[in-house]
Amino acid sequence: MTHTRWCHSMAGEEYARLYSWGNDPKRKGDYDAASPCDHVDLPQTELEPILTRRAVQAGWTLRFNTSFLTFIRPSDTPDLIISTIRDDISKKTYKIQSRFLFGCDGARSQVIRELGIPLIKKPGQGLALNVLLKADLSHLVKNRTGNLHWVFQPEKEHPAWGWACLVRMVRPWDEWMFIFLPRPGADLQAQDMIASEEEYIARAKDMIGDDSVDVKILDVSKWWINETVAEYYSDGNVFCLGDAVHRHPPFNGLGSNTCIQDAFNLAWKISYVMSGRAGPKLLDTYSTERQPVGVDIITRANQGLRDHLPWMEAIGMIEQDVEKRKALLAEFEDKSEVGRRRRQQFHRGIENTGTEFHGLGIEMNQQYRSDAVYQSDEPEGPPPLPQDAVRERLISTYPGMRLPHAWLNTRVPGKQFSTIDLAGHGGFCLLTGPGGDAWKEAADQVAQAVNVPIKSYAIGWKEDYEDVYFDWAKRREVEEDGCVLVRPDRFVAWRSKSMIGDPRGKLEEVMRRILYLS
Repeated sequence: MTHTRWCHSMAGEEYARLYSWGNDPKRKGDYDAASPCDHVDLPQTELEPILTRRAVQAGWTLRFNTSFLTFIRPSDTPDLIISTIRDDISKKTYKIQSRFLFGCDGARSQVIRELGIPLIKKPGQGLALNVLLKADLSHLVKNRTGNLHWVFQPEKEHPAWGWACLVRMVRPWDEWMFIFLPRPGADLQAQDMIASEEEYIARAKDMIGDDSVDVKILDVSKWWINETVAEYYSDGNVFCLGDAVHRHPPFNGLGSNTCIQDAFNLAWKISYVMSGRAGPKLLDTYSTERQPVGVDIITRANQGLRDHLPWMEAIGMIEQDVEKRKALLAEFEDKSEVGRRRRQQFHRGIENTGTEFHGLGIEMNQQYRSDAVYQSDEPEGPPPLPQDAVRERLISTYPGMRLPHAWLNTRVPGKQFSTIDLAGHGGFCLLTGPGGDAWKEAADQVAQAVNVPIKSYAIGWKEDYEDVYFDWAKRREVEEDGCVLVRPDRFVAWRSKSMIGDPRGKLEEVMRRILYLS
């Protein structure tokens, strides 16, 4: 994932490359400060088998070749849902009774249609064609490291459906997704938008640029580039998530990541309500917290695609006439002012795409505002986002933001771990420091009182864990004897800047408030 590249073919000339996904040496510190984790490119075809195995091992039943048709909520039993399901092999229908229904059924969500949830739609950006194929390109990648490769050939004529291509690595280095974009202004319903497998293979070979490579088509699919988000994500005991509620192109890598974050926000709340650890109204905060994130995501992802237009214009890809494209391409060779301007325009266009590959802010600056976050002790309000809120991460323990990452260790050093590792795992977490023993005692007492797990840790000099780099001291934004309370989804629920007179009373008030407990 080191680079994103712009090239004439996978085997041929390269026009430009950008460091991407945290690999820019100038941005490495920003990414190290944001998370203990490295980026990994895990396509959906590789991720879903992992999720499937985990679900089955945990006792879930998975039913493939199955369609959801409709559901009803009997008026006399509001907590009951009866869904009608069809086995697509036998064509038989049957019913499933459940307390909740989760509509994570993709961009053509039947659950959304059944609920009648309004969709906020902006004009889409056309059609894209996915061609999944097998092709061993391992001999090419040594000097072409990257998982995204823009391939375009301005001096040639090209089929209407295959004007430009974004080659995306699926599995190193023999499985690839060739994402073809139609020519701007092309009639998407015209006959020349239909191609045979032989034509797909021929076009893929053009993009590879090495006739010795064997190409095998695995799948072909078309999808519309949407900019759509649901007005709200839930209705009673039906909750929608993933592509069902936010539909956009894959730019910035915000697709599966955002879907998983939806589920992470909802799962602990469902678990707490079902186990009696929280009141049912906690579930209302799911839509309140996640829908604004969806708005930001679809906006950014579509802008990420639009950000590519300047370099396309600079190198002539937007021109319909091939002779004009050749003339513009020839200007790059010009050693005079004409060529200098053309090269600078292309350079600026490439740099303009940097928000896609280094969008640390859009990835991690979520700020939840709901009753599942206690902000009454924050009279100054939330800190302002960075000026470039797409690229730059705001690190803060303000309630509603992600728990900051800081490396910790034991007094006698062992393997280092993160503050992130202390939180989550199905329970609340309270972090304090020297002088904060009363908070730890309060956490134990309140956990018993409200029947909710609260793990507590002191970080600092000769405490439970050592802040060996002093990063937690810089990022916690509370005094040593203050505390930071973290939800099961590792978002800050509340904080106290310092020790107070009745730590148990305050902590219990906070817990009951955010969990809707009497």
